[in-house]
Amino acid sequence: MRQVKKPLALRPQPAGKVPETAMVMAAGLGKRMRPLTATRPKPLVEVAGTTLLDHVLGHLAEGGVKRAVVNVHYLADALEAHLAKAVSELEIIISDERSGLLETGGGLVKAKNLIPDDPFLCVNTDNYWVDGPVNALRLMASHWDDTKMDALLLLIPLARAQNHVGRGDFLMDPLGRISRRLAGRIAPYVWTGIQMLSKRLIVDPPADKFSTNVFWDRAIATGRAYGVVHQGLWFDVGTPSAIPKTEMMLADG
Repeated sequence: MRQVKKPLALRPQPAGKVPETAMVMAAGLGKRMRPLTATRPKPLVEVAGTTLLDHVLGHLAEGGVKRAVVNVHYLADALEAHLAKAVSELEIIISDERSGLLETGGGLVKAKNLIPDDPFLCVNTDNYWVDGPVNALRLMASHWDDTKMDALLLLIPLARAQNHVGRGDFLMDPLGRISRRLAGRIAPYVWTGIQMLSKRLIVDPPADKFSTNVFWDRAIATGRAYGVVHQGLWFDVGTPSAIPKTEMMLADG
């Protein structure tokens, strides 16, 4: 059986209650990762000898998460078989989207009743991160303020977003509130694919199939979307060419 590796624990850790449940986004078609995803789902692509899915699960377990709700659609049987063989401390719950891909927002709506925690974590499987002085999930938990937040995004400075080719995603004010990059401009922060969300934000879906951007825009409009800066390394591994680049940088320390 395959052991899901935990990243090395770092101390001291910031105070804050890490949610016991995380949503793991694993249902996508992986179009940008072709041809590697012709015969396997993107979460089962390997980076540095570990599948992207196992990398995420290892981080969740090390951060104190107890269960992972994993949505499946493309090559769902392969994902479920992999999860069944993994040796992990996490309880795995499947959110089945075989009948139709719902995108990220629709996936959250479908899985909402499977998530007992509020807030909860939500993690994409097309990123690879290494913790810095503190655990990234515990860092987020220490910044969460339920009285003023509906969304808390883990961000990385654009200059440290390895393999990323965009112009950045968000600006952040001195209080941590985030706003969108303006058209034609550069934003200083990139979203890492890791976030904490309140279930009160996951309401009134505009359709069955839609992006999480809808929820973000609502939170931004009410001043309840915040960011926190990741203190470690982060790699965009959404394309085949990014994998050897990431592995080289990891090997070089």
